[in-house]
Amino acid sequence: MNPSAPLLARLDRLRARVARVVASRSADDPTADDPLRGLYLPPGAVEHLLRRADAVQKGREDAFAGLPEEPEEVEAGEDADRLHRLAVRFGLTLLDAELLLLALAPDLDRTFEPLYGYLNDDVSRRRATVCLALELCGLPVHAAEARARFHPAAPLAALGLLCVEEPERPFLSRSLRVPDRVVAHLLGDDTQDHALDGRARPPAAPLASRQDDALTRRLAKRLAAGPLVVYLREQREGDGLACATAALRDAGLEALHYTPRGPGTGAESDGRPYGQDHDHDHGHEGRHHGLDHEVSALLREARLRGCALVVAPLPDRPGPLVRALSVPDVAVLLVGTGAYDPQWCDGHRDPLVLDAPRQRSGGLDAWSAGLGMTAAAAAPEDQDGPADGLADGLVGDLVDELAEVVAPFRLGGEHIRRAARAARELAAFEDAPLSAAHLRRAARQQSASGLEQHARRIRPAVDWDDLVLPEAPLAHLRELALRARHRDRVLGEWRLSAGGGRGRGVLALFAGESGTGKTLSAEVVAAELGLDLYVVQLSSVVDKYVGETEKNLERIFTEADRTDAVLLFDEADAVFGKRSEVKDAHDRYANLESAYLLQRLESFDGIALLTTNLRANIDDAFTRRLDLVVDFPFPDAAQRLALWRHSLASVPCAPGIDPAPCAREFELAGGSIRSAVVTAAYAAAGRGEAVTDADLLTGAQREYRKAGRLVLDEHNAW
Repeated sequence: MNPSAPLLARLDRLRARVARVVASRSADDPTADDPLRGLYLPPGAVEHLLRRADAVQKGREDAFAGLPEEPEEVEAGEDADRLHRLAVRFGLTLLDAELLLLALAPDLDRTFEPLYGYLNDDVSRRRATVCLALELCGLPVHAAEARARFHPAAPLAALGLLCVEEPERPFLSRSLRVPDRVVAHLLGDDTQDHALDGRARPPAAPLASRQDDALTRRLAKRLAAGPLVVYLREQREGDGLACATAALRDAGLEALHYTPRGPGTGAESDGRPYGQDHDHDHGHEGRHHGLDHEVSALLREARLRGCALVVAPLPDRPGPLVRALSVPDVAVLLVGTGAYDPQWCDGHRDPLVLDAPRQRSGGLDAWSAGLGMTAAAAAPEDQDGPADGLADGLVGDLVDELAEVVAPFRLGGEHIRRAARAARELAAFEDAPLSAAHLRRAARQQSASGLEQHARRIRPAVDWDDLVLPEAPLAHLRELALRARHRDRVLGEWRLSAGGGRGRGVLALFAGESGTGKTLSAEVVAAELGLDLYVVQLSSVVDKYVGETEKNLERIFTEADRTDAVLLFDEADAVFGKRSEVKDAHDRYANLESAYLLQRLESFDGIALLTTNLRANIDDAFTRRLDLVVDFPFPDAAQRLALWRHSLASVPCAPGIDPAPCAREFELAGGSIRSAVVTAAYAAAGRGEAVTDADLLTGAQREYRKAGRLVLDEHNAW
């Protein structure tokens, strides 16, 4: 059935009623046949108006047959009449429904315009006015209860169903208008209100997950039972939104994802708080740009469509917004990172406050769905399931290593979807099959970081082949990468976290002399994980003013918690040094700084690497909190020779060149050997020739002298 048919039938009954009122009035109206009626006031019209003022219309005809006296009696699932359903959903009384239809009539049938113009005694006023609406409903215009139906706090106006326009006019002469969005809904068109474009949209469907989350199941059950307001506090961006959308999906509820204005939301703000509208009249929607109007339109949209609202992320000062959205008939799920403050709901009922469950890092099934492949196709070897369902453009190698590629990334469902789409676009741009490199690059783009304000970013361009180390430190570095990939499974699913609010971060200390490969190893680990490396600039962290160093470090740790990256504290003993006996105020505040770091490392969720030239300088309390301590020994002669050869691998060398004497005679670390090769390469480039043994000797001697070491004459005899 056409959803507008029952509404048009109501209009036919209303038209008949209006026609009778017009006929009744024109019977004794001396100006009824005047073609200029409503444009001027002839003498005879004055007496007629005085007689009308003394008459009280009696009786009340029901032009709304079928509307129940109590809207709650209408079945919510009835499809035949949208006006019935709207009355029930918005909790309108019979009188409110009558007033709404009276105001709606000219928008559905233009034949009401001249009729209303005649009854308004003004041919230019073709909408129902307050006076006309009360008259057609058989209510005295001086009755306070009747006039209150048009108050801004009354249901029709407060719910956004009716606008009382022209506030500069006398109250009875003000026009009534039904917003276009309500008109469209009653006619069967549920296109979203344009006032919400860019702010509200359907949330992305949650990607399938194997993780059986009890909290999400309980929340879905409670939402299915009836509307409520929930605050989901998330530790990492995306956790709360993923939980909310999954719960609403399981509850069978449609939803709108609303991104509010204001600082801290990534949305542009106009500087006005919620509850303060830009326009205080009730004019056309185009004249309203205030946040108060936007929230009103949002709630109206939710009620019209019978859907829930997901508000994420909350602005920095969410109190007015939370209070405005705390209504009993709409399910609202608020998502934020801050602790709930009871002042947000001052005077209102507190929401149900829950901690959003953590999403598993690199959820294989979610990535598989985002890439268009079944979870079974991407499952590691120890999981059952055939390797089928592969999407076009995916190569077998990526399927085999997908679990390893995505494990370090802690992205939410929508970010996973966007990363998968970006990876496909990168592969198409390069006209190549989708690869692990494309996926890692796209995933890094979704992990937006503010760390560059405090740290120097390094895009890793090295791998394990660039490391020349003994077997023991190499094994420790590979274990470090393994811990970073599987920390959620071990610490979360297997419940091996130490408790006490301890995070799931991975912390390691690289100890060894300068040039032994500590920073290079950090870069290799980052490359193995597919993450960027951020080297903390200690000059931007340490501050002479008390407490400022801790604030700077907190900014870094907070940003690192929400970013998929490897954080490197080079020369870490500057901030992670040993605590000392308190002899003066300087010692006391230095110890406070160390105490802060000890507490912050406990709750850290990221990957942090510390380097030091002297392990003994690091406080034992820090060492206990580290997952790994990797010692980088000074290279022996065999390792030095391997380092010389590795550094010369891409350098044009003279025939028969042999770095063995330099490796044997000069005790240099890897960094110094590389510098010696660079010196030799510049000397050869200046001559336009290949590098010779003499160039290598010169470079080695230069590094020896830089270190303040003695160069014997016998070295010059080679």
